[in-house]
Amino acid sequence: MSLFLRLLPTTRQAGTAGSPVLYVHGATFPSALSIAHRFDGKSWRDALNEAGFDVWGLDFYGFGHSDRYPEMDQAATEHQPLCVAEDAAKQVAAAARFIRGHQSRDKLSLISHSWGAMPACLFASAHSALVDRLVLFAPIGRRPSRRYENPPTFPAWRIVTSEDQWNRFVEDIPEHVPPVLSRVHFDEWSKLYLGSDPESRSRDPAGVKTPLGPFSEIIKAWHGQLAYDPSQVKSPVAIIRGEWDGLVQDDDARWLFDALSNTPTKRDIKIGRGTHLMHLEAMRFALWRESIGFLQGEDIAPIPS
Repeated sequence: MSLFLRLLPTTRQAGTAGSPVLYVHGATFPSALSIAHRFDGKSWRDALNEAGFDVWGLDFYGFGHSDRYPEMDQAATEHQPLCVAEDAAKQVAAAARFIRGHQSRDKLSLISHSWGAMPACLFASAHSALVDRLVLFAPIGRRPSRRYENPPTFPAWRIVTSEDQWNRFVEDIPEHVPPVLSRVHFDEWSKLYLGSDPESRSRDPAGVKTPLGPFSEIIKAWHGQLAYDPSQVKSPVAIIRGEWDGLVQDDDARWLFDALSNTPTKRDIKIGRGTHLMHLEAMRFALWRESIGFLQGEDIAPIPS
């Protein structure tokens, strides 16, 4: 099968760019609809590009422009969930090999969203010498195991509609506060989302066929079974999350921050008026700036002997 990578090279003069940055998307939509999606003419990718980074976006198998798993042409109940973190980490490794060969660079940085932290951290754990810095935007953390309760099982894939996405995007916004996601922006985004699956509009209601490995691993993490060991990550890490992120609560972020016990430097950054989808919301500029500041490095002052 073929993996799809998109690149926006820096516009700065040669020799001034930072490490290449690879974006690792989350559980339900590909890179074109996240880091590369332009609201009012500008995307997170554009902001990183202007800061001097070459920005790459990966679509996992089953998403966007990458090939679909053959099992997605069969009944969902006939197979286990597709695109689990171990499989996705191998796809990240393939993308990293290509990027390093294409740009002749020793290292690259990673930005992940949500479940994407799992394959990103698996890759970073296995290839720490290749990873400059790691931004975990809205990463799923491990919650205490539930005695006498096993995580539910899931089929290989499911159909996700635009209405499903809208409900998920707004469910964590408190009542009686101004909206942080424009319905006009969402409607524009939704058309492109349905366009990410050529068969979406043949369904009633229209929807995108989506691998369920990511969602199944989110549920497992909430039953005490995280897909990676944070202590194996040895690169600098920034956790960036929104104040109203219902999937990444304060206890989740604190656990993950503490579990990242072998990173040389780490940050836990919480941005007000943001949810799990902050990169599509009003506070996206703050997210962009925090990620850029961390990726640029030079944030540790020397201690005189």
